[in-house]
Amino acid sequence: MIIGGGVTGTGLARDLGLRGISSILVEKQDINAGASGGNHGLLHSGARYAASDSEAAAECREEGELLKKLAPQCIEDTGGLFVAVKGDNENYTADFPGMCEKSGIKADFIDIAEVLEMEPLLSPDIIAAYQVSDASIDPFMLSLDNISHARDLGAVLMRYTKLESFNIENKKIKTALVRNTVTGQETIIEPEQVVSAAGAWAGIVAGLAGIKLDLVCSMGTLLVTQSRLAKKVINRLRKASDADILVPGGTVSILGTTSVRIDDPDKCRPTIPETDYIIEQGAAMIPALETTQYIRAYSGVRPLTGSSSGDDRNVSRGFALIDHAKDRVENLTTISGGKLTTFRLMAEKTADLICRKMGISKTCTTRTVPLPGSKEGRWTAPGLAPRMWMTGHKSDDIILCECEMVSKGIIDNIIKSCRQQGEVPTLKTVGIRSRIGKGPCQGGFCSARIAAHMYDREEFSGKKGLNELREFLNERWRGKHPVLWGLPLEQAELQEALHCGFFGLEL
Repeated sequence: MIIGGGVTGTGLARDLGLRGISSILVEKQDINAGASGGNHGLLHSGARYAASDSEAAAECREEGELLKKLAPQCIEDTGGLFVAVKGDNENYTADFPGMCEKSGIKADFIDIAEVLEMEPLLSPDIIAAYQVSDASIDPFMLSLDNISHARDLGAVLMRYTKLESFNIENKKIKTALVRNTVTGQETIIEPEQVVSAAGAWAGIVAGLAGIKLDLVCSMGTLLVTQSRLAKKVINRLRKASDADILVPGGTVSILGTTSVRIDDPDKCRPTIPETDYIIEQGAAMIPALETTQYIRAYSGVRPLTGSSSGDDRNVSRGFALIDHAKDRVENLTTISGGKLTTFRLMAEKTADLICRKMGISKTCTTRTVPLPGSKEGRWTAPGLAPRMWMTGHKSDDIILCECEMVSKGIIDNIIKSCRQQGEVPTLKTVGIRSRIGKGPCQGGFCSARIAAHMYDREEFSGKKGLNELREFLNERWRGKHPVLWGLPLEQAELQEALHCGFFGLEL
């Protein structure tokens, strides 16, 4: 039994499946509901951690290069830059290539004139620049491809299923009680082994087994620009700090992040002060960030192992694999910490431990077996739907999402895939598996069109579609609210008139 449907949990299900071990993955929401869906989408070269955590830096370097070969459909190999501006620590700048070399990371010096030609929006106050092997990665496609392959290998996915309790006998979890959060139906699972890959919620899971787990919940907020501002990943060449990374993500760029300690991962929310601060700090590196248009803000929670009395950025970005046999629960394991970039390694080490516990000698093959692309994950790719539409479509197909050019046919394919897997399609399900709601209008128009289409298909009846529409738009609003000024504020007023005045969707 695997608890948590992020990239580590789905990667673990695939790893175990390749070793012939069946699993049930339980997720209280949907795929990537936690940190795996609330990050930069940055495939690290490791250079960001070269100064503070050389071991984590080396892991990122090795795993990043592996993923480029094994999961190319999920990755845009942009390359990355580290740039210093006037006022940055010149000693750190001078030491940077040497620090990278210690972790096996290549950092090539670039002439200022060349880097400004490469990325013309960079500040003219740049004083140094190095090129590294950063890339951008689609975390939703990555997790959807992993769970799709895992299912082909015999895994079972239980979405919208919350762990309620463990029944422990003779130092082992004998049964786990889970509840479907939509239907209320309860199910008892009898697992041989239990792995908590619940991220920032791992402490709650451990608590159900009577175990205290020392975790730091560090919230980071990011902003999404309406257009893509850079070809490469751009990092501020200084000790890791706030608002010092800009990652290209298909047709947009993602700016961040912050590091704020919170006591409850469910309280993760972007705020207006954070948004203002991120733009102010980022503009020192890229002045255009002060005047560009933003379409949303979002936050994720880093589950950091260990504790820190100061800056949470000082907590290791390595991962922790914890065998709770030491806590008198012999068949419970927690995997936590780490980075999106190192998920495969985290899954490998966890599966190795599970195999030892079960007396199984099968070795890991995810280091060499490519990750197959899936039908379920393909529509998360930015720009794919427009290309498909422009190169040919059925005469009766129509566009339902104009921002991302998602057609009725794509929605039908996603609904069909859900039904084939025994799942009930929802607006949120469609949103996670496609680009709807991710463009400038943030679902303001396409959500109603798609809900109407799902009524036509008899997927919705009664007030179900209106309730789904309200939930979908509320989630989008949470990200829009911190970036409402200028034109986006005018658009929000129009959408409020439509949604509340016409559909009656007030809270």
